[in-house]
Amino acid sequence: MVNIGEIKLFPLTDNYGSGHVLDIFPDSDLNIWRSKFPDLLDNENHIKPRFGATFLHSQGKNILVDTGGGPPAGKLLKNLEDLGINQDEIDLVVLTHLHPDHVGWNVLYDKPTFQSAKYIVSSTDLKYWKQENNSSNLPHILKQVDPLIYSGVIEVIEDKHRITSELTVLSTPGHTPGHISLELNSKGKKGFVLGDVAHSPIQASYTDWSPSFDVDPDLARITRHEILNKLEKEGHLVSAGHFPEPGLGFFKREAKNRYWQQV
Repeated sequence: MVNIGEIKLFPLTDNYGSGHVLDIFPDSDLNIWRSKFPDLLDNENHIKPRFGATFLHSQGKNILVDTGGGPPAGKLLKNLEDLGINQDEIDLVVLTHLHPDHVGWNVLYDKPTFQSAKYIVSSTDLKYWKQENNSSNLPHILKQVDPLIYSGVIEVIEDKHRITSELTVLSTPGHTPGHISLELNSKGKKGFVLGDVAHSPIQASYTDWSPSFDVDPDLARITRHEILNKLEKEGHLVSAGHFPEPGLGFFKREAKNRYWQQV
């Protein structure tokens, strides 16, 4: 747990993915991975992105950002329980976007998992995923998003939406059309919940490398440069859901090279 002013922040891990580094980052250079970031690779040149979430407590509200990949292997609910937080104590669930590794615990047994919560989603992202040619073949939308719509628990929001006076939604498109991040500001201290603006610490230095999951790689690059420049310049403490545990750190610079400094 860390404090950002009066905000309490807990990074959480639901599960891990796995894939060959050049399948996930097709434009990257394997030699650079091996020579400069060998600790991110296994013996088969696979990386294992963390499926992370972030718990925030701000102004009396319990807020969960993203819900991981879900059952059967996901551990998000157990990790919340270990923090002493029951499912019905979550007031808000903020979904940075609607990819399957971010919505996996939205729904259990056809009902919202977090029974007392409103689920916040960007209007642009919901519109994109609910296009007829998109959603008809996407089981994760049918299972983990549609029941929220039917239950009336989704709150559709726009850029700059204030969740509390300490938490502001920031539009960060590219990975998906309506991808959002959260900017935290309390008592002069700054934090940021990154979502999938970046997937790996290597992108601190190789910011042009876009993963194959980006819906619009060119826009994602523009957004990534803009946001990482901002976070580096302003010194935000960042919660990065796909970075290695605990996924907390700062974007720093040494000479001309930006890097990720984990805490």
